Amino acid sequence: MRLFSRKRKHTSSVAARVDAMATKVRTPGSAPFKTVSGLGRILDCPGAEVSSGRYRIALYRFLSENIPVISACVSTWARLSSAPGDFEIIDDAGTRDTERAREQMSQLAARVYQGSLGHQGSMVTFLTEIFASLFRDGVFAGFLTVKKDGTGVDRFVPIDSSGLTVNCDGGGTRLTLELDAGAICLNRSDFYYIPMNSDISRPLGRSILQAIPLVAYIEQQLVDDMRRSSHNSGFHRLHVQVTPPERMAGESDQAYMERINGYFDSTVSMIKSCGVDENPVTWDNVSIESIGPDNVRAVTNSWFVNHRGMIEEICAGTNLAPFLLGYSYGATTTWSSFKFDLVMRQVRSVQAQVSAFLEWIGNIELALAGIDARCRFRFDNSFAYQAIEEAKINSTHVDSLLKLYESGLIDKQTAREKAGKLL
Repeated sequence: MRLFSRKRKHTSSVAARVDAMATKVRTPGSAPFKTVSGLGRILDCPGAEVSSGRYRIALYRFLSENIPVISACVSTWARLSSAPGDFEIIDDAGTRDTERAREQMSQLAARVYQGSLGHQGSMVTFLTEIFASLFRDGVFAGFLTVKKDGTGVDRFVPIDSSGLTVNCDGGGTRLTLELDAGAICLNRSDFYYIPMNSDISRPLGRSILQAIPLVAYIEQQLVDDMRRSSHNSGFHRLHVQVTPPERMAGESDQAYMERINGYFDSTVSMIKSCGVDENPVTWDNVSIESIGPDNVRAVTNSWFVNHRGMIEEICAGTNLAPFLLGYSYGATTTWSSFKFDLVMRQVRSVQAQVSAFLEWIGNIELALAGIDARCRFRFDNSFAYQAIEEAKINSTHVDSLLKLYESGLIDKQTAREKAGKLL
């Protein structure tokens, strides 16, 4: 009975503690749980750290505009990501709404972007600017405007991302745009921003160039050292040595000096006037030698190996392989294809963010136009060289479906549905 009573007493105490914890959970604002605003005050982002991002963005833009390999990296990422795409209509209410929605999306794609000088842009130009800003600056942002009559979206106006800052005050964390006229709070429905690789320490995203400024400096220093060494000793030059003649008997010091200078001046004049196809003729007291690097190939190869190491570090810092930028070091086709597939997976992950942004614009356009439908934006990442491989894969899937159907493992309707997804 004592054992049973002890067990019962222990069970009662556990139940009491569970009830007490449940009461705390049900009580709003009580420990140990907090509301979102309460937790946000604890995890406030350091505003000074984020505000300094303006100087980093200025550095990244300078690097991408002045260093060829970095410019190639940013351009390659942006062009790979800017694949052709189009809006698709989903959840439509009928055929008539579908046709209206498609026409509305076609008009939206033609006017959604306008260049900085006011010229009409296109969806291709818009996508290129989005991805270039994402990979270079780490963030893309702007404002959505609507037509004066409120019947649709007018255009999207990008902003200079270097003016974005995160301010932390008593009211929580606020995203603001710093302008000459003052700061604009961006907690508004017409503002949209896409961060690249954002986290708690970098809510405004991370540029792909964040890991390479030091390496880029070393690479540029190496190029400058090569320029200086080539200028000083990279090319062969003539070295003329004149041995003073013997002094004649009874010759004064003045006459001897004039005769030596005369020999020297005549030798210099002869060397200067000697053409490329002519040979110098001198006395035996004049020696002409060629000075320069003993082994030009060894010097060039040493510089090439060092520079190659710097180029590979920069490419690795931007998550690219050297052969994707034209630096071919004998990589096999299989390895190249594998690496390219990895790059395309990263491209698709970034495209997913941009697709959500474009769908946000498209759905607002449909809502303002009074069309009961939603849209989806899809990128076409297919390449011509992959068509044969995809055809072989689809053919194998069809053969497998036929075998499953003939063996009775799936019915005719299931086989048709699965085959339709392959088309």
